[in-house]
Amino acid sequence: MTFLDETSALTNAGSLLSRDGEIVASYDLEIANVAAEGYRALSVVPAIKNANVAPLEADYSRLTRVHVINGMGVTLGDSIIGLTALALIKKMHPGLSFVIYRPGHAPAYVRQLYELATPIFGPVVNLPVDIDSLPDDELRIDLGNHLFWPNFSSMPMIDFFLWALGIAPDDVSPKDKSNGWLKQIELPVSRTEWSGKEYTLFCPTASTPVRSIPHSFRAEAVNWLWQRFHLPVLGFGKVDHQHYTDISSLSTDTAAFFAWVKNAHCLVTSDTAAVHIAAGFDVPTVAFFTTIQSDLRVRDYESCAAINLPLPEIQGIQASAREGDLGIVDRAYQKLIVDDWTLQLRG
Repeated sequence: MTFLDETSALTNAGSLLSRDGEIVASYDLEIANVAAEGYRALSVVPAIKNANVAPLEADYSRLTRVHVINGMGVTLGDSIIGLTALALIKKMHPGLSFVIYRPGHAPAYVRQLYELATPIFGPVVNLPVDIDSLPDDELRIDLGNHLFWPNFSSMPMIDFFLWALGIAPDDVSPKDKSNGWLKQIELPVSRTEWSGKEYTLFCPTASTPVRSIPHSFRAEAVNWLWQRFHLPVLGFGKVDHQHYTDISSLSTDTAAFFAWVKNAHCLVTSDTAAVHIAAGFDVPTVAFFTTIQSDLRVRDYESCAAINLPLPEIQGIQASAREGDLGIVDRAYQKLIVDDWTLQLRG
């Protein structure tokens, strides 16, 4: 019986199996600062499918329930797109339901998305779970630690999740790949002073600074929104502009955040969850991309004008707050000419 060393366990392209037969997310071990020792790759169990280990073709027409293990990541954007893949499968097979097994230490705002999605897809169960609790006669697919799957950094994300679930991406219409299932979730009615009023929205902060809109460019972006639409500009974080209002304190949870995006007249953002939410609600969007090409994230979003900054020296970086990397990003934004991005806005 071969066990993974600690580094291999944390970067394993899939979930883990403990000595006691529990399915474990390596993310949970890392966040809880627990030694990643005594674990094997879950893929040692042949009955649990992992497309990174062996080709997967699933005949969903013959199934009523599918167990998705350690899906769909611990960020909001990845989760939205991963759930879009499930929604596409469910559209083809309406009687199908899912059980989604999730890292128990995932951020609260991501957990709230799955709570909103439960009526659509089926129950969500926190890891770890005993492997014997998963029925032998139902399809079990492992999507764990997908960040370390080679195809994740080379395929458009929606295509990656479809492939990982045993669906040929080309068999799905591009118009169905833009997160339309979000329209099915129940969102709160605004009780703020902005209720019923038109506004544009500015979401500059991504999950990592290297993909965020730098502070030096934020006032200019807000000013463009004001000049273009002459509507109040709402957003998240401080920006020095007389027509801008920071609504961070009014976005208290994931459902509220979704509602702000849904009701916006237009959105300016970067490589953030907001761009994926906006696509689901057909909100016209300008989105800037630095370390990853936009086609890998927003290829199928008809309402999104994607701006790729030419930054070959930091392409492929997943996360960074290094001063040198942020300086490269800042200088690229300073070179932007307004017409290079504003005239591309659709809608």
